[in-house]
Amino acid sequence: MHGPTLSDLTDRAREIFRLVVEGYIASGQPMGSKALAGPGGVNLSPASIRSVLQELQDAGLLAAPHTSAGRMPTEVGLRLFVDGIMQVAEPTVAERAQIERGLAHGGTIENALAAASSALSELSAGAAVVMVPKREPRLVQISFVPLSPVRALAVLVSEDGGIENRVIDLPEPVGASVLEQAGNYLTSRLQGRTLGEASGVVRAEIAGGRSALDAASADLVQRGLVVWTQDAAARPVLVVRGQANLLDDAALSDIERVRQLLEELESAEAIARVLDAAREAQATRIFIGSENRLFSLSGSSVIASPWRDSEGRVVGVVGVIGPTRLNYARVVPMVDFTAQTLGRFIGQDGFSRK
Repeated sequence: MHGPTLSDLTDRAREIFRLVVEGYIASGQPMGSKALAGPGGVNLSPASIRSVLQELQDAGLLAAPHTSAGRMPTEVGLRLFVDGIMQVAEPTVAERAQIERGLAHGGTIENALAAASSALSELSAGAAVVMVPKREPRLVQISFVPLSPVRALAVLVSEDGGIENRVIDLPEPVGASVLEQAGNYLTSRLQGRTLGEASGVVRAEIAGGRSALDAASADLVQRGLVVWTQDAAARPVLVVRGQANLLDDAALSDIERVRQLLEELESAEAIARVLDAAREAQATRIFIGSENRLFSLSGSSVIASPWRDSEGRVVGVVGVIGPTRLNYARVVPMVDFTAQTLGRFIGQDGFSRK
């Protein structure tokens, strides 16, 4: 998404552009020259303002939804505003307290995520989403138990005493020695690590011929990694709250877009993929309209931030989804604060999993 930079705009054009974007975000309506020349606007005649508006439209920053209407920002214009003009408004003391309140009582992590997303949706006037992988414990042992000549049960034992089982289909019968060799190898490589942390190391060793495994054991190890990583990715905890916030008066004037957005919000797996794009970010990420494929049809924006545990590892993502006229200046720092709060509270004792 390319367009002019701030340095390409005159001071007058920059000020009018800012007023159009802020007015559109506040009202959901295109801004006309009369409104821009009114109180709090610019000291120019409506004719002069119309000339600047046309220049901004020609530059791809503004659009006119109807020939007689005012202007509204394009996705390119919103991106320029967010990156170069917007001044963030940090959450107030009361807003911070509201976000923290639901996390202060312990309970299950799932309840904490629901409380955080409910507070964020109420404060942001968008739909709030919080995602965390189902569970990725640190492991102490992995073993394989034969179920039949072509099926084995993988048993994962974690540091906290948890035990998880996975059934693995084998391409051909294998003996007990193969199962034992694969289990011993994985235990030595994964001990004290999560599966995600160690899978890259294991795959690299096998690919480079450094694993000292025979062909059958190497195949079993790789099949196990595929099953476990696919299973973990397919079962995230995803909490969505505040869909009703998307049904304001401005949105209802375009009911087809709202219907499309609500339909997109029903796809938990697709939302998880969008949020996953923010997992590696160091700070809050903003996806405007077609910048993310999931919400391109409804023309919606996503503001998302990773949250980390006490050791700095990314364990989940929190975000807000809404129309492109989201109040970015308020919502961006609010999402960032919610991510920090989730990491701080859920890292404490008193939270459990179902």
